[in-house]
Amino acid sequence: MRPESVASIRFLRCFAVATLLALIFNCEVVRAQAKTSAAPGNPRIRAITAFINLDRPRYQQDVADALKMLRRAQTTFESRGYQVQTIRIATQPFPEYTKGLTKEQAVAFFKEYDALAVKENFAASIGPAMLHSGDSESQADLLGEILSNTKKLNGSVVVAGEDGVRWNAVGAAARVMKKLEETTEHSQGNFRFAAIAMVPPLTPFFPAAYHTGFGHQFAIALESANIVAAAFKDSRDLGMARQRLIDSLAAIAFDVEGHAGRVDQETGWTYMGIDLSPAPSGDVSIGAAIENLTTQPVGMSGTLTAAATITSAIKDVKVKQTGYTGLMLPILEDTRLAQRWSEGHISIDALLSYSGVCGTGLDTVPLPGDVSAEQLSLIIGDMASLAVKWHKPLSARLLPVLGKGWGEMTEFNDPFLVNAKLQSLDAK
Repeated sequence: MRPESVASIRFLRCFAVATLLALIFNCEVVRAQAKTSAAPGNPRIRAITAFINLDRPRYQQDVADALKMLRRAQTTFESRGYQVQTIRIATQPFPEYTKGLTKEQAVAFFKEYDALAVKENFAASIGPAMLHSGDSESQADLLGEILSNTKKLNGSVVVAGEDGVRWNAVGAAARVMKKLEETTEHSQGNFRFAAIAMVPPLTPFFPAAYHTGFGHQFAIALESANIVAAAFKDSRDLGMARQRLIDSLAAIAFDVEGHAGRVDQETGWTYMGIDLSPAPSGDVSIGAAIENLTTQPVGMSGTLTAAATITSAIKDVKVKQTGYTGLMLPILEDTRLAQRWSEGHISIDALLSYSGVCGTGLDTVPLPGDVSAEQLSLIIGDMASLAVKWHKPLSARLLPVLGKGWGEMTEFNDPFLVNAKLQSLDAK
């Protein structure tokens, strides 16, 4: 064979190999770009919550031990690409560790605890004022004093359990809400209080978080509305939307569970599970996610179906779960929900109807300041009755605004709250 023919063949072979490699490279780039554009990325971790048995004489050491674990866990997750919004500490019900104190002494102690939370930059839940049927209503009144005199503390009143609705606790919770409306700046104290029904211990979301065991445990709460939005976008039908959501949440949940197991092994703190309720935050909107599926404003036909679809998908993710494990619709934590509330598309009755198929309850619902304690009791009682009927965790975090009437805008200045127009209580 002539030398020039050999050279030509070698050139053609090299050219063919180079072309093939270029095609492979380009395919990988396209594949990577498609994956990037299709995936919403990791959700933010709303909270890593430690559960401790607080011993008042040595509470600073108890908190220091919890913070050591929490900060190690935060570092672990952030090194894996997760942003951690808050670290939190929840205790047993506070009446268990304030026995023997006067009201003034208890408030003074919690002011100290609050100052520690501010200094160390953690959120704190002191548990329910009334956990059991027959607990004194005076403890709820004390909780109102505590929360009105602190900035970082959260608390609750249990208004329903296996024994049914506890109407004295319902009334006590309503009084706490009126107290916080009247005594806290912009009436924002109610953001740190909830009436809770059938909510189990070891729930990582605040203000409901508490425990009843030995403590030395932790759980994870996600802020994953973006995962729901991505799963629902351009889905052909409900079945496809549901399966895409299961697949997306499962991939995240198993990854989180793996890192949490590592923290468990390295610190000796027991991992209790993840609450997959897809909490929103501002523009990371569960309302927008629902509208991706229904193509209608939240509150219109199809919203209840979307709520049921999200909740059933969450329950089908086979990881260790704790807490609400359902859909949350916090009106004032979500820009789209706040918009639809202001437009009159969403009402309290609508939220209660959605609660029949999911885990929302009444969360961060703004109310006119002239709402009475009796009216608040009726609203809380409706939520509690629904929780008992369907044996599911629900809560009421109602935010009446002092001096504001229906049609006016709220003026909250909390970075986690969105402002909205107040609606009449009989709005449909």
